Amino acid sequence: MHPIPVILIFDIGKTNKKLFVFNEAYKVVYELSTQITELIDEDGFPCEDILALSNWILSSLDTVKKESAYTIKAIHYAAYGASLVYLNEKGALIEPLYNYLKPLQEATKNSFENKYGSLDEISLTTASPYLGNLNAGLQLYRIKKEKPELFQKMKWALHLPQYIHYLVTGELASDITSIGCHTMLWNFENHGYHHWVKEEGLDKLFPALKSAVGLHDSSAALIPYLSSFHEPFLLISTGTWCISLHPFNESPLTSNELKQDALCYLSYTGKPVKASRLFSGKEHELGVLVLNNHFKKSSDYYSTVKFNAMVPIATAFNMKELSEYKDYETAYHNLVAELVRKQIISTNLIIANTNVKRIFVDGGFSHNEIFMNLLAKSYAQYEIFAAAIPQASALGAALVVHKNWNTQSIPTNLISLQYYSTKNKIQNHT
Repeated sequence: MHPIPVILIFDIGKTNKKLFVFNEAYKVVYELSTQITELIDEDGFPCEDILALSNWILSSLDTVKKESAYTIKAIHYAAYGASLVYLNEKGALIEPLYNYLKPLQEATKNSFENKYGSLDEISLTTASPYLGNLNAGLQLYRIKKEKPELFQKMKWALHLPQYIHYLVTGELASDITSIGCHTMLWNFENHGYHHWVKEEGLDKLFPALKSAVGLHDSSAALIPYLSSFHEPFLLISTGTWCISLHPFNESPLTSNELKQDALCYLSYTGKPVKASRLFSGKEHELGVLVLNNHFKKSSDYYSTVKFNAMVPIATAFNMKELSEYKDYETAYHNLVAELVRKQIISTNLIIANTNVKRIFVDGGFSHNEIFMNLLAKSYAQYEIFAAAIPQASALGAALVVHKNWNTQSIPTNLISLQYYSTKNKIQNHT
């Protein structure tokens, strides 16, 4: 039996680290996954165990290489954003990989603004709302100011997808989907690093921009949709963050949009993708925990609750007064309704006054029939679909290098759709 040609994709999330092997029909023929216990940095804040992750990537690669059933034609990578890995002049790893949720000191923010002026103007130019350490550029600024001894050791700064590429190939490179993702590094008007980045000398830490050296996972997840649909659409990618992505909205980002956590990503082609974000997955997780404690239910009980159009929905969800709800089911409907209300506000930031007729929802909330039905009811003017793409980020990372490894045409059935009508009837589509 001849070995089949395959592509190997590392898909590294905050929680789950995965390796997928796709055949030429983009079917997964092999996979590995793990979760890695976090470490704490010198300030006691949780952070990725970058050494353990590196070892898992290399050992997983060795495992697949030993499989005689496959001929590896290409390797690519998708990973979470806003995370920088630092290397010294010998190319060796400098720990730790700081957590992007770590608070940025107010003094550091003030120092930046005193030197470069209001963050509002820089945010507008870089399409990056101020997010503290979620702005990768400010992570570097923080280290330069607060930890000069660490900064002195630094020769290269790689976003996580490009670090994985370096780990596997030894090539140093930067990628536009990572550099152009709420980093406060990239000037969207001049198509280069912002002047503050150059003035601080931070641009010298980033290797040259290249293609096919790894993708920011949110940008990667959009690629299967762009491959499959050519009429304008909006994608709500749900998980810990719920990100509305509008690749067909070409209007410039406004200061009002920025203040409400809208931003622009750069696609792998360098085209801006307007986006808005919510922390809804985390809010859902915390809300469910409170409901479980109050109503004495198991941790996964919420997943058994079916949509009921007759459940009364209040104008706001009151987490602190759960006695207002007669049972868990009523309270949970109201929790999800609150998340949908926030989702509408967030999505409206970027969908208003555009010619989109279809909204796709993928990720965790696409499987939540309460969320999907309430969204369809609120957005009666749009066609609402729950979209199922197994391993969307990994698939996107594979598709973007299709011509480099695959002799077949891209399949037309990559995405399965469920249509949610305003009459709460679910229809299946492909």
